[in-house]
Amino acid sequence: MITPPEVINTQEIATVVIPLIIPGRDMPKYMDPAIQEIIKTITGQGINIAGPMFSYHHRRPSDTFDFEIGFPVSKAIKEEGRVINSKLPAVKVVRSVYQGPYEGLSQAWPALQKWVRENGHGENGKFWESYQNNPSEVRSPSEYRTELNWIVTEL
Repeated sequence: MITPPEVINTQEIATVVIPLIIPGRDMPKYMDPAIQEIIKTITGQGINIAGPMFSYHHRRPSDTFDFEIGFPVSKAIKEEGRVINSKLPAVKVVRSVYQGPYEGLSQAWPALQKWVRENGHGENGKFWESYQNNPSEVRSPSEYRTELNWIVTEL
């Protein structure tokens, strides 16, 4: 289901995002338009996308998801509308990779959380996932690769 988790320190990464607070069931309705809006803003300013799309969650999902969806960039943009500059933080994370359809992420994240707790790491409720391949470039959803990053703290 997920690769063996590893504890790593990340580097800060400049990003361009759209912040969203939406019900989980509405995710498909909001994701693609937001992605297209971000790409249009970045490329329209002649800036390079510098890595895979991600979603950074400010808290564990409840009845709503509070997150930023975006891309790493080579430099900051001139903010337009709801498209803003942000950063992935320099923090300690437990990282693993899940391979399979996106619907399986609802089992992958609890598996990673279990590992975090069993191995004595503190948590702050923040995490991000980075989509390592483009669905249009693989044969099957079973080939999707999603990097999971669970922010951990010292107990």
